[in-house]
Amino acid sequence: MAANMAEMKPAPSQSRLLLSGNEAVARAVWEAGCNVAAAYPGTPSTEILEVVCTYPDIYAEWSVNEKVSMEVALGASMMGARAFCAMKHVGVNVAADALMTLTLTGTSGGMVIAVADDVGMASSQNEQDSRVYARFAHLPVFEPSDSQEAYEMTKFAFDFSERHQAPVIIRLTARICHVKGVVTVGERVAHTPTGYTKNPERWVMIPTHARRRIPLMFQRDVTLRAESEASPLNVFEPGSDRRVGFVASGPAYMHVKEAFPDAPVLKLGFSHPLPLDKVRALAAQVDLLVVAEEVEPIVENEIKAAGIDCHGKDVLPKLGELAPQVLKPAIESLLGGLPTPAAMPASAAQVFPRPPTLCASCPHMGIYYTLSQLKNIIVSGDIGCYTLGAGHPWNALDTTISMGAAVTVAHGMDKGRGPADANKKILAVIGDSTFLHMGMQGLLDATYNRSNFTLLLLDNGTVGMTGGQNTPANGRDIRGNPAPRINFRQLIEALGVKPERIREVDPYQLPTLFKVIREETKIEEVSVIIAYRPCVLVDEFHATQAYQVIDDKCTGCGNCIEVGCPAIHVTRRDKVVKPSGKEVDLAFVMIDALACTGCGMCLQPCAPDAIVLAENSNVFPLVQK
Repeated sequence: MAANMAEMKPAPSQSRLLLSGNEAVARAVWEAGCNVAAAYPGTPSTEILEVVCTYPDIYAEWSVNEKVSMEVALGASMMGARAFCAMKHVGVNVAADALMTLTLTGTSGGMVIAVADDVGMASSQNEQDSRVYARFAHLPVFEPSDSQEAYEMTKFAFDFSERHQAPVIIRLTARICHVKGVVTVGERVAHTPTGYTKNPERWVMIPTHARRRIPLMFQRDVTLRAESEASPLNVFEPGSDRRVGFVASGPAYMHVKEAFPDAPVLKLGFSHPLPLDKVRALAAQVDLLVVAEEVEPIVENEIKAAGIDCHGKDVLPKLGELAPQVLKPAIESLLGGLPTPAAMPASAAQVFPRPPTLCASCPHMGIYYTLSQLKNIIVSGDIGCYTLGAGHPWNALDTTISMGAAVTVAHGMDKGRGPADANKKILAVIGDSTFLHMGMQGLLDATYNRSNFTLLLLDNGTVGMTGGQNTPANGRDIRGNPAPRINFRQLIEALGVKPERIREVDPYQLPTLFKVIREETKIEEVSVIIAYRPCVLVDEFHATQAYQVIDDKCTGCGNCIEVGCPAIHVTRRDKVVKPSGKEVDLAFVMIDALACTGCGMCLQPCAPDAIVLAENSNVFPLVQK
């Protein structure tokens, strides 16, 4: 994906480009003279660093997690360099330890933190609002409403950060990150790091030093509030319809302008600290004041706390995007009119449901097919494309909480089990990138505390969920250059797992996989099974000869369907009654030769041997790591 991004890098002579919000932020990072940029991939923020890394005059890295990326950026800032880090909303949870201390130390070189909130939860486990963290950390927040503003605010944020010696949070949402718009851009202005100034009272946050820094943080709050009141980023837009006025920011501002083009609006670009004087001025000019914000009532509560009457989440939904079809009926109802129903097509088309699934030949399918066959087992899952194992046809995951939680939840389950679960096996499933992100600590805790569960480490050599980014597990850096490659066996042994309890399997070999899982779950201590096959979407994967179904041999047993491969299609269904009187559903299938890559997983459970190579070919080759 990074290679494709490189082709999008504009030529120096261009001044107007079609950019997504993520691309616009990346362009601004480069133009602002940023020296160091770090991130952990996570939708909807991933593309920012993918574009940043196409500029050779910036040091860019995929960090192993968001906390590391923030500390890398802070370290660069301490050297007087301009620094940047990016993450999705849940990544701030991981980085919060650093965030809550760097608000006291402040920064030297300009430091910008881009946080992308997943409003509507298109690809996240929650919908948390990162603006809460900004208030918790007493840091300024800029909220762009389109790509042009994302570009301008990011450039401005570096200067602003240096002026106030504090990081600036650019709060994005998926709507900003991925929607493209025309952006007028400039050229890079190089920044030379000013150098490190030794100052233990500032940079060494022991309690004595921290106590002296806290009053400075509170003084910064006062200064930033005055800046917010005067900032051109906070714009009052008068309107002719004074029945209702809006306070809005980010994409919600765009939705308000589309739904109520004649209403007065206070557009918050510099949304924290809140410019309360501007809010009061708007409230005095309208009959009703409404705060349109995604998703928490943060601004609404601050306005009410200041004694200003307003509406917000009492009439607007508390989750999801505030699209015009959501805003319009809610506000019209508030104004006393009848809600306007959303326009519907004359006859809604009946669309066959398409639940998300794994790719054809994905090595995770073999894992989940095998787990679905096991009984008396609890499977703790994690965050990644392998989370799809919770769905049809496998239904093989029992928990999914957060990055790395598969390991620690499994450990807690073992320690918390009572008589009802005494004989159940506990197994954790985690991906290679997630294990390096936050799973290693959990495994160390489990071995140290003598736990009893089996960890399945799904090593596909990439961050599959967010588009195939490189990790320490595949031996390439963010730009695709050779880098040290982690040896999982050595790492896991160093974390306390006995060498004989570390097994390596090919997830395409289902009988062997089944046997190894059965053996390791019987062992009453921590064991790890490393299942390696490259993701089918990365260069390391090589397709082999496709398979086909011999119609005359297919009995409709459906065993191959249970593997879950989307290359297998049901062509006919039937019912038969067995001599016992039991009715059985049959499903006759075919294999899409254009989608099949020859992994061979489907033929292994095929009872009548109806699946064969499409042409004469040897058995598919094993991939050796």
